[in-house]
Amino acid sequence: MDHAIYTAMGAASQTMEMQGVTASNLANTSTPGFRAQLTALRAVPVNGETFQTRTLVTGSTPGADMTPGQLDYTARPLDVALQQDGWLAVQAADGSEGYTRNGNIQVTPTGQLTIQGNPVMADGGGPVMVPEGSEVTIASDGTISALNPGDPANTISPVAKLKLVKAENTEVTRGDDGMFRLTAAAQATRGPTLQSDPSIRLQSGVLEGSNVKPVAAMAEMIASSRRFEMQMKVISSVDDNASKANQLLSLS
Repeated sequence: MDHAIYTAMGAASQTMEMQGVTASNLANTSTPGFRAQLTALRAVPVNGETFQTRTLVTGSTPGADMTPGQLDYTARPLDVALQQDGWLAVQAADGSEGYTRNGNIQVTPTGQLTIQGNPVMADGGGPVMVPEGSEVTIASDGTISALNPGDPANTISPVAKLKLVKAENTEVTRGDDGMFRLTAAAQATRGPTLQSDPSIRLQSGVLEGSNVKPVAAMAEMIASSRRFEMQMKVISSVDDNASKANQLLSLS
């Protein structure tokens, strides 16, 4: 009896983890450039001196769904969408370099460009800074130009360039902070960080949306909930059977 309970408990625990991943995907349906996290379950045989009549289950994260999201034409100069294999370099909270497809660039009061609070990296290194209060535009090659308040339009001048990098989907993996970084295998061949790629192009005034499909994610959430309920019913049934067996033994 206890073996059946342990097996069902393991399945219920992993189902809860899958629900957590699905909930995270649903929460990011409106996050620009978000890549849905994939989940999977795999069987783990119970090894021992007895017959292998049972298997346990464990969750695994095979990666992210790298399918591009739909383009949203915002007409905002600081919104950018990159070509399929392009990434924007940003500085993560721990100081390391991360990569994102989120092109919703913001300007802080001090003139620093950020994405979700992370400083945007310049082509020559360091965070991108623009003059305070200036009108900023971004060219297709990532060149940032600024026009100071009150200046004529013909005085606009380049002030920095975005660090645009190129990476295959298999070369990057998502970290706990949501930023993508090179895998260990990719670092062995390309170094700890990616170099700027002049061939990468972007489109200003456009945002790539999240690739999460809300209807499919909701259906998966409902299915996971039903799987969890099924495992809990198994645990309850096994517990009832054990109680009745103990009652029969006490009567004898």
